[in-house]
Amino acid sequence: MEVQETRVQTDRVLTIPNILSMARLLGVPLFLWLILRPEFGGPKSDGWALLVLALSGVTDYLDGKLARRWNQISSLGRLLDPAADRLYILSTLLGLTWREILPLWLTLVLLAREAVLLVMVGILRRHGYPPPQVNFLGKAATFNLMYAFPLLLLSDGSGWPASLAAIFGWAFAGWGTTLYWWAGVLYVVQVRRLVRADTMATTD
Repeated sequence: MEVQETRVQTDRVLTIPNILSMARLLGVPLFLWLILRPEFGGPKSDGWALLVLALSGVTDYLDGKLARRWNQISSLGRLLDPAADRLYILSTLLGLTWREILPLWLTLVLLAREAVLLVMVGILRRHGYPPPQVNFLGKAATFNLMYAFPLLLLSDGSGWPASLAAIFGWAFAGWGTTLYWWAGVLYVVQVRRLVRADTMATTD
């Protein structure tokens, strides 16, 4: 079901929620550098990488909460929030796959969903529609994946904490991947309906 936002939107750029979203975006290259340091001869910095990921989760919650509470929902914010989500997922996929924590097939499955969504956005743009709004299912999928990735990173160790992290990490990864594709299918259905309605209106 699509999230319908009834509050008034603003065109302001420098709002607290937007600044939080921008800060979250700036954390993406830092997170990727921290997670890949061991691959280039540097020390293992998984703890710092997890801290950046945790802070991104906090700011993800706060930017939406504050935007709604302070009536600072903006067009820019609606673009920044899902962009930051996807960039964190993509950077984590790249880092964990490079370090062979994630299997390549899972990374390809998740990237294939992103490719499908990009095609849908292109179709919508061609028909004069904006990108689809984030729905509850898509957010749930993102939250599951954002729980899965830190746990899987923690599983790259030894002892019972690593074993426990692997169990829960793979559980969240399975749920997140399923929901991620389910949300993608709903986007495809939504795009199909819009395009069909647009075509029927043109031919009438």
